[in-house]
Amino acid sequence: MLRKKDVIIGILIIFAVITSPGTSMAASAVEIDAKADSALKMFYEKVGPAKELSAKSRGILIFPDVIKAGFGIGGEYGEGALRINGKTVEYYNTAAASIGLQLGAQEKAVILLFMDGKALDDFRKSDGWEAGVDGSVAVVEWGAGGSVDTTNIKDPIIGFVFGNKGLMFNLTLEGSKMSKIKK
Repeated sequence: MLRKKDVIIGILIIFAVITSPGTSMAASAVEIDAKADSALKMFYEKVGPAKELSAKSRGILIFPDVIKAGFGIGGEYGEGALRINGKTVEYYNTAAASIGLQLGAQEKAVILLFMDGKALDDFRKSDGWEAGVDGSVAVVEWGAGGSVDTTNIKDPIIGFVFGNKGLMFNLTLEGSKMSKIKK
């Protein structure tokens, strides 16, 4: 039987491996782009004004598979693509660690719309960008049928989290660090 200490050590080792710079576990550009296409399609289907907001944005950062796991100590990791004018220009990873009441695992997709050119430029120029520290992200929740009130959205960066599967549920992006992947 696994002890709590063994599980925590295992989670920390896995988290250290997947978040270390230059990790060989990184998906290929083709894999990331294919998953990003699928997540963007689901985003357009689930969120009513998604196409309208995307058309107004200066750039879209798509993390199709962000995996989060925790047993007291948790971590999350995902890889994604930054698209400007419909074309992938850079690849990024997102990682976060947390301590607190948590147990389980989940998979989610995260889409950030950069509505402001300065916010996009600041993001692209950074070595490692942390949500809530380097830039504020307004996480949008939507109701049944994908209803979102777009008239009140005036933030420079808008975040959408969807497709939650698993036993955890967390809509926050605070503390998530995003870094360029060299492909």
